[in-house]
Amino acid sequence: MLIFGLTLNCDDIIEIEDITNKQVEILAPSDNSVLVPSNITFSWTALEQVDSYHLQIATPNFENATQIIIDTLVVATNLSNELSLGDYQWRVRAQNSQYQTQYTTQNFSIEE
Repeated sequence: MLIFGLTLNCDDIIEIEDITNKQVEILAPSDNSVLVPSNITFSWTALEQVDSYHLQIATPNFENATQIIIDTLVVATNLSNELSLGDYQWRVRAQNSQYQTQYTTQNFSIEE
């Protein structure tokens, strides 16, 4: 009986929340932004029960990518990177040890 009780309590402790129906809200750069060359900070809102965020940046977009600039996991809710002139698309999703959200995707350009 004691072993059963310990097993039940361990299951309660390691239960992972299903985040598949949640969505990461992008703060910046927002969709169709036009930015000047500089150190760009990509930022989004935090979700609960998340271990990390999968951030990707492609040029000009993911469907016709000529280059994947960044493909990384981030534990914070922002990342800074310097980019050249051009058109970009970026996306981010939240994930924990068992689940992940859908990507939230935005387009932006860097012009002089």
